[in-house]
Amino acid sequence: MIRYIEKIGDNALYTLQDLGRMGIFLAMSIAGVFKRPFRFGAMIRQVRLIGANSFWVIFFTAGFTGMVLGLQGYYTLRKFGSEGALGSAVALSLLRELGPVLTALMVTGRAGSAMCAEIGIMRNSEQIDALECMAIDPFRYLITPKFLATLISIPLLTLIFNVVGIFGGYLAGCELLGVNPGAYFAGMEQSVINKDINMGIVKSFVFALLVVWICTGRGYFVHGIRGAGFGAEGVSRVTTQAVVLSSIAILIWDYLITAIML
Repeated sequence: MIRYIEKIGDNALYTLQDLGRMGIFLAMSIAGVFKRPFRFGAMIRQVRLIGANSFWVIFFTAGFTGMVLGLQGYYTLRKFGSEGALGSAVALSLLRELGPVLTALMVTGRAGSAMCAEIGIMRNSEQIDALECMAIDPFRYLITPKFLATLISIPLLTLIFNVVGIFGGYLAGCELLGVNPGAYFAGMEQSVINKDINMGIVKSFVFALLVVWICTGRGYFVHGIRGAGFGAEGVSRVTTQAVVLSSIAILIWDYLITAIML
C-alpha cells in the first residue's frame, strides 16, 4: 500500500516537473522572437520544410475528404429530400472542424515528428550543449524559427485544405451524383458566415502552437523524459510520444474551442 502511494506521488511530482519545464520552454521560445538578430532566412527554410513540403499531403487528404463528405452527405440528405443543402453541409464541416483538425494531424505526422527527431538527435549528439558553450541562445537559433514557421504554415495549409475539400465535395456531389451546381454553391453562400470561418482560423493557430510546442519540447528534453532512455531508441520513443500527445491535445482543444466559440 505504501509503495502504491509512493508511486502515485512520484508520478504526480514528475508530471508537475514536466509541465513546469514545458511552460518555461514555451516562454523562452516566444522570448526568442524578440531577440536580435532575427533569423529570417532560417524561418523561411522552416516554412518550406513544414508548409510547402506538406502541400501535396494536404491536397490529396483534402480532396478525398471532400469527396467522401459529398458522397455521405448526398445519401444522407437524399432521405429528407434536401440534396440542395449538400454545399452547406460540406462547407460547414470543413471550415469548422475537419479542415483545421485534419491539417494539424497531417502536419504533426509529417513535420512534427521530424522536428522532434531533429532536436532530439542534436541533444543526444551534444550540439545544443555546444551552442550554449559558444554563448548562442539555442531557443533563438533553433526553436523560434520553427515556432514562427509552424504558426504561419498550418493556418495557410488549413485554408488550402478548405478550398480543395469544398471542390472535392463539388466533384462527388455535382459531377458524379447530379446535384445542381448552383444549389451547391448558393447553399454554401447562404449558410457560411464569418463566425464559421473565424472558428477555423482560431483553431488552426491554436493547433499550430500545440504541435510545435509539444514536438520541439519533447525533443529538447529527450534526456529528461521518463522511460525514453538514451541514443537512437530514446529519440524514437520521444518522437512517438510527441506525435501521440500532439494528436490528443489537438482533439481536446478542438472540443474546448468549439464549446467556447459556439
